[in-house]
Amino acid sequence: MGEVYHLYRGGVPQEIKKEEGKAVMEVKESAEKAQQATEASEYPESREELIELLKQKETEAKEYRDRMLRYAAEVENLKKAFKREKEEYFKFALETFMKELLPFVDNLERALEAAKQSQDVKSLIEGIELTLKGLLKTLEKFGLKQFEAALGDHFHPEVHEALAVEETHEHPEGTIVRTFQKGYTLHDRVIRPALVSVAKKPAEKKTSEGEAPSDEKQN
Repeated sequence: MGEVYHLYRGGVPQEIKKEEGKAVMEVKESAEKAQQATEASEYPESREELIELLKQKETEAKEYRDRMLRYAAEVENLKKAFKREKEEYFKFALETFMKELLPFVDNLERALEAAKQSQDVKSLIEGIELTLKGLLKTLEKFGLKQFEAALGDHFHPEVHEALAVEETHEHPEGTIVRTFQKGYTLHDRVIRPALVSVAKKPAEKKTSEGEAPSDEKQN
């Protein structure tokens, strides 16, 4: 309709304005009637209807409360079940690992018994070495690896811990000259650094001013 208004020099005709106003009024009246009908249905007019509505709402509220209490009880039971499962998991999480270690305990006990009854030290040492080798291999199955700092390696604080510093000309400064204890990683994370001794350049001896070297004093 807006596309035709420009044909009238005097603007929008009065008849069209009246029709639009009448349509707007009809829409308002319809909305008001619908609102009144909704209010009439929500708010009863008689006392008996009001009492009946209150009883109905009380029943609904009780049902919602009972349902809420049941849900709360179910959630609490689930929390307790999860807590029990978590405790059981942590209690027996190392069961497989412990079973893998038991054979090495048995071997060490046999080695001790054999050492008490035999003087063959060489065989005893070989048995202990085999037991240690098997133990380290078993630990690697669970992600634990042993590493040792090699002589001459540069000191890295991520994997090494300096237990001592040695002044020396034989090794470059900042390199490892001795290993006191091996390090270990668990799934590539260092859980114990290797204890090492690090090389340091010796301090130069300074003579006081005017003091002649020892060979000149003797002359």
